[in-house]
Order: sequence, then C-alpha cells, then structure tokens
Amino acid sequence: MNFEWNEDQLELFEHALSFAKDLDFSKLSQGEFPKEAWRALGEFGYFGLPIDAKYSPAGSGFDILTTVKVLEGLGQGCTDTGILFAGAAHTFACAMPIYEHGSEQLKQKLLPLLASGEKIAANAISEAEAGSDIGKLTTKAWRDGDYYVIKGAKSYVTNGSVADYFVLYATTNEKFGYLGQTAFVVPADLPGIDVGNSYKKLGLNSAQLNQVFFDEVKVHKDYVLGSEGQGARIFAASMDWERCCLFALFIGVMQRDLERCIDYANTRKQGDKTISKFQAVSHRIADMEVRLQSARLLLYFAAWQKSQNVDNTKAVASSKLAISEAFVQSGIDSIRVHGALGYLQESGVDSSIRDALGSVLFSGTSDIQRELICNRLGLL
Repeated sequence: MNFEWNEDQLELFEHALSFAKDLDFSKLSQGEFPKEAWRALGEFGYFGLPIDAKYSPAGSGFDILTTVKVLEGLGQGCTDTGILFAGAAHTFACAMPIYEHGSEQLKQKLLPLLASGEKIAANAISEAEAGSDIGKLTTKAWRDGDYYVIKGAKSYVTNGSVADYFVLYATTNEKFGYLGQTAFVVPADLPGIDVGNSYKKLGLNSAQLNQVFFDEVKVHKDYVLGSEGQGARIFAASMDWERCCLFALFIGVMQRDLERCIDYANTRKQGDKTISKFQAVSHRIADMEVRLQSARLLLYFAAWQKSQNVDNTKAVASSKLAISEAFVQSGIDSIRVHGALGYLQESGVDSSIRDALGSVLFSGTSDIQRELICNRLGLL
C-alpha cells in the first residue's frame, strides 16, 4: 500500500495552496458573489481539473486523486470557502454530468465555457418537498415535438442567481419512480425562468442560493443528458464526484484550522506558560488531528476506489459522513481553543463552524450517508 503522492501531485498542491492564499476578499460586502475571485479560479484551472483538454484549453484531465489533492490545497489556502463551494457545485454537479453524459455536440458547445468559468452552471434538483428522494420530484417535463416543456420550482439552487445554465432534473414518467427522472441542461435565458432572491445563510455566504421557477420552459431535445429516464443514475454519478471533490476542500479548511490552533496555543500565555501546556487544550487539538487524518484517509480511499472503477458507494458515503461530522466538531473545538477570542466574528475563527454546519445537510445528509452504508453492509 503506497501512501505517497508523486512529485507532480505535491507540486500541484503547493501551487494551489499558494494561489489560494493570494486571493483577496477584503473589499466584498456580506453575501456578495466574488466575481474577480471566480475569474481568477477559472484562470487557475479549478473548473477544468477533471475535464479533458480536448474540450477546453482550461481542461487538465486530471485523475480524481490528483483533483482531490489540488482541491485540498485550495481549501487550505482560501479564506472564503463559499466561492470554492460555488465552484464545486458548478464543476462536479454540472460540468461533470455534461462531460460524462452529454452528447458530443453538447460537450463541444458547453465545456469550453464551463471549464474556463466564462459561464456559470447551477444544479437544480432539490425541491420544497423533495430533497434526498429524487424519485419524488414534482417538477415535470413532457415531450412536445423536438422540445421538452418543463414546469416546476426548485429550491436551494447553488449559483442560481449567477447561473448561465441549469443542470435540472425533472419527472418525465411518474409511473416509473427513479426510472422516470430525466436530466436536462437548461439555458438560463430561456423564457419562463424566474430566479428568486438569494437566501441569507448561516455560512458559505458568497455562494448564492436561490429558489428558481420554471414556467413551461421549452428546452430542445438535444439538451437532454443521457436519455430519457436516466436522470437518477446521472445524478448519483454526479454526487459521487461531488462527495469526493467538494469535501476535499473541507479537509483543507480543517488543516488550516488545526495549524491556527497550534500556533495560538503555542503563543497564548496563561500565567507563566503557554496554553499548549494545559492538557485540556492540547488534548483537544490532538482530537482535531485524529479526526482530520481519519477523514482524510477515508477520502483518499474513496477517491482511489473511484479511480479503479469499482463500486465506491460505501467508501464515499463513509468519507462524506466522516468529513462533515469532523468539520463541525473541529469548528467547535477551534473556537474553544481560542476562548473568548474565537467567539468574536472579527477573529475569523467562527467562519469554519458556520461553513461546516451546512456540510451535514448538502450532498446528502449525514443520515442519508448512514443509510447508504447500511445498505452496502447488507442490513435489511
């Protein structure tokens, strides 16, 4: 078993870390989408990491392990996790379904724009009454000649207000349940689309989150991903990418938090000694390290299994569960290590717990991950 990264991968990690540290968010207002940072991430190559260069000059065609390592560097270096979250939704929940399931014509048309970040995509699946259960979508699509007509409303659409395209899932045959769902690419400028105001969230504030309404929107049949009825399978494949790659960013954030706690504990004095000498503090940091390394290894194993083209459902669910739960607990511990300072927003220590809390919900809740694990364990 080889636990080493090769020289190229380590160099890419260091480049990502250095690049991300230089991103400046100081002039942004609360909740504003950072357009300049998005452009910079596009030039860096974030959105094209796993996409073959034949479809875009911004594509790198990296394998998933290399992609994960680069994302870890971005997460560790970037102080605004929201823009990275928005980029992951764009890349892994939108561009990758097009890359893996779109027609050659659609790939040639859209991937150059998406891989560069020139155009932004949003994943439209969740609804007010259907989050984790794709078989219960109320958004409908029906055939009308060479077009499909889409009617319904989507909730919690990341990038909704800045999107040029939506990757949307709708019911095309109610009788077939999961096999009655179809995936579409929907240009955002089509008549009948109405985007609601961005939600005010607890964390990941620069990532825009919206409700989007589709009132009999006509989409050409060429914008179907795969074929009619393959939506559930396409969505599951995109979640495999997202649960590996999005959560690699959070491994990087936890690494940064750990290092900040170590630095603080080694310099903050209580009486005549640093607080690192108190076991209540040092043991808490040790727990942060154990959680981080455990989650990191689960992520690497899930990504390795995907690279071997084997069923990694249990591994990626275990990884996602471990990372999100560790992210929340480490965010709490980071505040406790910093004491009263950690409770102040101006310290920046609080941002991790606010960003972390959503991670137990999106990309499949922690409870859904446990269900997936139980299913693969053979529990009836």
